[in-house]
Amino acid sequence: MDSQSRPVVVAEPPRGAFSARMDEKGRVKLPAAVQEYLESFGTKKVFITTLDVETARIYPISVWRSNEIVLDGAVDDPEIAEDVSLIANLYGQDCEMDGQGRVLFPTNLRRELALEDAQIWLDTHQGVINVYSNATFEAKKQRALEGLAAKVRKLKEKGLK
Repeated sequence: MDSQSRPVVVAEPPRGAFSARMDEKGRVKLPAAVQEYLESFGTKKVFITTLDVETARIYPISVWRSNEIVLDGAVDDPEIAEDVSLIANLYGQDCEMDGQGRVLFPTNLRRELALEDAQIWLDTHQGVINVYSNATFEAKKQRALEGLAAKVRKLKEKGLK
């Protein structure tokens, strides 16, 4: 089997929340665990965008391509797909992780989400790396803490250990 026909073995997404810093030019050196995860897709190419104009997202390019298939196939409500696609393309851009593990965020995106020259937070969910400004991360953390004991109890009823 040659290297082009080998299946890509994707690493598990990294667990945890990671702090990083975006420099004034919009570059972020990704934590090593995030770099390894992205490299496990067999390419350093990613698509960086937002879908909600609150959270930036770093998509391994194969994951973004699957989103494009979903958007292209949304024939039952093409206006929704068109709107989401417009936002993704307005704020998004292809990027390749450099040899130092850095990615460059699109100018529109980093300015809209106030990410430039600031501390940011990263986590993964459903194979995507979410990127939050410090203010957004703190707001999400506060929401998560509200009624946390009840949330944990409810999930324990569903099998959480």
